[in-house]
Amino acid sequence: MKRFKYADERINERDIMIAIPSIVIGVGILSMPKQLASVTIGADGWIPLLLVGLFAVFMSWAIAKFASGFQGQTFLTYASKIVTKPVAIVLSLMFAILSIFVTAYQIRKISNISQQYLLDRTPIEVIALTFLLVVVYAVSGSRAGLFRINMVFMPIILLIALIIVVFNIGWLNAGNLMPVLQTPITGYTQVIANTGAISYLGFGILWFYLSLVDKPKKAPKAAALGMCIPVGLYMMIFIMCIGVFGNAVTSNLLYPTIELAKVVEIPGGFFERFESVFFVIWIMAIFITATMAMDIGIFALNAIFKNAEKLKIIFILTPIIFFVGMFPRDVMEVDLIGSIMSWLMLILNITVLILLTVVAKIRGVKRNE
Repeated sequence: MKRFKYADERINERDIMIAIPSIVIGVGILSMPKQLASVTIGADGWIPLLLVGLFAVFMSWAIAKFASGFQGQTFLTYASKIVTKPVAIVLSLMFAILSIFVTAYQIRKISNISQQYLLDRTPIEVIALTFLLVVVYAVSGSRAGLFRINMVFMPIILLIALIIVVFNIGWLNAGNLMPVLQTPITGYTQVIANTGAISYLGFGILWFYLSLVDKPKKAPKAAALGMCIPVGLYMMIFIMCIGVFGNAVTSNLLYPTIELAKVVEIPGGFFERFESVFFVIWIMAIFITATMAMDIGIFALNAIFKNAEKLKIIFILTPIIFFVGMFPRDVMEVDLIGSIMSWLMLILNITVLILLTVVAKIRGVKRNE
């Protein structure tokens, strides 16, 4: 079958605004309420969730603001001008490696969840390989096509999330949200340490995708607005989980968001098992996250090895991603690797932003203002 190619690989600021929540909203939201509820009291978890979210909004704006100053230039190109080419190559390789780990983590998590809720007799390796092959097919095509997929899928994903919130209002017990502000400081710090980094992982894509934007000056605002979507969605889902199940129950559920979908009762019995619909739609969200993460790894490696064909890089990365995803022995190890990977990605983004900003000022590297 012949692959379809778009006329060009250019995108606009609206595509960036949709891309941010597309990569952020994935498997993290399914277990996030459990992690927050286990170290906070009542619904206090929304406070650190908001604070970390505001930081993610700022980082999205700051990265987009810096990268937009180098219109049409890839990360490797402008980083080479600022901190020399060898350092820029090392930074690009680090982004590529972490993107591979993100892809492997997403694939392993969705395989675990699929096996638990849908395919309990299917080996996890078969589920992971099937999902990975679909991701590979997606990244093999046009990069602009990925943004078109985002534009189609994201409204559906947000609609399903909104349905869960609306149809659970009748089950909400305000008493479950109490007491207020009783969580000790250590509880808040644990939320930030264990949940903060992984919940809003994804703004690093701006380092690479900003080179494709037609009007980059509008990108910082679009990126910040895009990050506001998962911030608001996470807070609504968390508060609804606490209001419906209570803090103690939420902290003992493996995937509270899926359990919340089970509670939904649509009048007229139109859907008797809404969680099945929710799960199918959420596979789309995780698919987008995994696809964009893998594409960033390919993007970074393609910039370094310019003579290497995209498909060759994909064929090399695919078995690596599969074996990395299958390496953890159980759910605990998967979550540990995910937490470590998230912190490394966060540290890398902050370090790169500070390094390039400071060195560019010192060396007087001109931007396309």
